[in-house]
Amino acid sequence: MLSSNSRFARGTPRGLGVLAVVMAVALGLTVPGIAAAGEAPVTGKWGGPIDPDALQILKGMTDYLGSQQTFAMHTENTYEDVLETGQKIQFGFSSSIVVQRPNKLRAERSDGQASRLFIYDGETLAMYDKGHDLFASVTAPDNIDDTLFFARDELDLVPPTGDMIFSNAFELLTASITSGFVVGKTVIDGVSCDHLAFTTPVVDWQVWIADGDKPLPYKYVLTTRDDPAQPQFVTMISNWNTDPKITKGTFEFEPPATAIEIDIVRVAGR
Repeated sequence: MLSSNSRFARGTPRGLGVLAVVMAVALGLTVPGIAAAGEAPVTGKWGGPIDPDALQILKGMTDYLGSQQTFAMHTENTYEDVLETGQKIQFGFSSSIVVQRPNKLRAERSDGQASRLFIYDGETLAMYDKGHDLFASVTAPDNIDDTLFFARDELDLVPPTGDMIFSNAFELLTASITSGFVVGKTVIDGVSCDHLAFTTPVVDWQVWIADGDKPLPYKYVLTTRDDPAQPQFVTMISNWNTDPKITKGTFEFEPPATAIEIDIVRVAGR
């Protein structure tokens, strides 16, 4: 997880959190006011053209992910931090995520030097820092959506690819868009994808979604608009598995005997 006080995360509205990337899961939502493909573009909340074809492709992705009770994926992420001088410094990390709805999540993150594990079992969110051999746990809400908001708002943590997991993804992703359109077709990792681009008052974001009967996302780019430097966050998604092997220990955390337990410090005033 990233600290939500990073320059990138601070400029990202709820529902477009770090991932990254990334998109949440819609559970068969029926969203009013969406024009069918081929109709004239509609007007966004903030007054810009929104191509109904782009909305249809986006909703196809969230509906498909929403039909999967479990899934796993791997991400490679790069993000920019901006120094006081205006210079951009790029960082990166990888993550592997396993989700079992409605209330199980496992995420492992590594930046090449540090490795961290996050496990949510429906009752407790546990975090383990392998490099320092430290762990902490906290009672969490009884569903993934509320736990992700809890982690961000109460613990100042933004889960890797958190947006991929919410149950009302489509609503979150389209709530404040000002424009959206289909850029075109491209190939990512051998997969033909539709490239979509959207804007909001705070961020621009792009997503590449596989065409065909498995419309999974393969890439995301988020650009912070309210920062003059416009730092970006880029996520490449691979190793999709909609039938991952779930073992008894997948969502269980047993700290190593050498690990030291520490307290979780909540966000001041929360």
